[in-house]
Amino acid sequence: MQLSSIRRDWSANPMREMLAGAVATFALIPEVIAFSFVAGVDPQVGLFASFVIGIVIAFTGGRPAMISAAAGSVALVAAPLVHAHGLPYLFAAGLLAGVFQILFGLLRLGVLMRFVSKSVRTGFVNALAILIFAAQLPHIIGGDWIAYTMLAAGLAIIYLVPKVTRAIPSPLICILILTIASISLQLPVMTIADLGKLPDSLPVFGWPAVPLTLETLRIIAGPALAIAMVGLLASMMTASVVDDLTNTPSSRNRECTGLGIANAAASLFGGIAGCGMIGQTVSNVKYGGRGRLSTLFAGAFLLVLMVLLKPWVSQVPVAALAAIMVMVSIDTFDWSSLRAVVIHPRMSSAVMVATVLVTVFSTNLALGVTVGVLLSGVFFTSKVARLLRVETEKDASAGRLTYRVSGQVFFASADVFIEAFHIQDVSGMTVLIDVSEAHFWDITAVAALDKVVQRFKAHGISADVVGLNQASSTLIGRLQGSPKLQKG
Repeated sequence: MQLSSIRRDWSANPMREMLAGAVATFALIPEVIAFSFVAGVDPQVGLFASFVIGIVIAFTGGRPAMISAAAGSVALVAAPLVHAHGLPYLFAAGLLAGVFQILFGLLRLGVLMRFVSKSVRTGFVNALAILIFAAQLPHIIGGDWIAYTMLAAGLAIIYLVPKVTRAIPSPLICILILTIASISLQLPVMTIADLGKLPDSLPVFGWPAVPLTLETLRIIAGPALAIAMVGLLASMMTASVVDDLTNTPSSRNRECTGLGIANAAASLFGGIAGCGMIGQTVSNVKYGGRGRLSTLFAGAFLLVLMVLLKPWVSQVPVAALAAIMVMVSIDTFDWSSLRAVVIHPRMSSAVMVATVLVTVFSTNLALGVTVGVLLSGVFFTSKVARLLRVETEKDASAGRLTYRVSGQVFFASADVFIEAFHIQDVSGMTVLIDVSEAHFWDITAVAALDKVVQRFKAHGISADVVGLNQASSTLIGRLQGSPKLQKG
């Protein structure tokens, strides 16, 4: 089993894997450079991080075919630290963030992804598609006719070439043709060299130049935890997308640990921390990337492009990369979700739309997903609380009023449970509370049941509880010794 897994990840169709990884690499370059500026660091800091993370996580990550690199979500968190304390503290925070992520993986906290609903995941994907497209607008709006022609030609190549051949991914053909045209015709277009300074050497290992003091820990602890959480969230969401695209499972706990190791390594080699990149990952998967080889090649090829092939790469037109990213945003967006907004339950649609809006307008992926998860929880508890039913059955001959409770009793439905019992309805009768169709989940539910029983007793009314299931009875017995609670 282990041998077959190694073959699948490393030696299944290596040429396809490497070509797919190359497409992802070119899709990385403009975003990593842009995110570096967001974080307030030189482009080479983001590029160093990207190929270190890509190479390391190819071996340590839990989701084959996923592309991880310096990302905007982490850059947004890192920017205030850089501005306030400088670059060395960013490296120290990235190293500590990696340690946090390793601990999260060892503690098996990847299971928390179960609490992220499909509506939140769909909203997350759609928001990222919008943000990817929005990031290309500065390269599109305000350009001259040559830039628009190059962009249109790039999109035409990307979408038309696959109708003729799929031997080579069309984005690579797009880059090759537009670069040759730009150089040979000496077109006045923006190139990669115009985006920022590219690396001119290999990254060098070094410990962050910060004092090893409690004051340093105080400065970096908060940002490090934020980087760790945002990075894990983005990576877990991206892994879920790949799971859906490939119908294969991923190891979320291993991904937590693997990302931590990769971020620690990136920080020690002068790079910013990173996480999963959904646009580049979708591009990699679309063009055949399925194993770890595509991830490894994406990182290694970035190193080759930035250092060994720098004179040629610097002449690639930005319009070619913008065309690739426009294609990525179109492919990333879940277009079926537009119809689903009308068809799906209103609460689910509201969660998806809220996740999109918060993420897009705040450009904060963690905030968008957090809002989506919270709304999902609120709507779920509200829905479950409404399913609680309390029906009455009066037996005049026996002088007894029976309350039959069905549903889930917990903090959100406890008040509804209490309000269903009325003292004035029980004049001169005994009360039987049948909870055989109910389940008591928490201390709030136990307190609600006890409150009802004690309220009847305070008015001289005998109240018995029957039908407690084993789990509810155990919970009640552990939390309190209620006087007249019986197992039915």
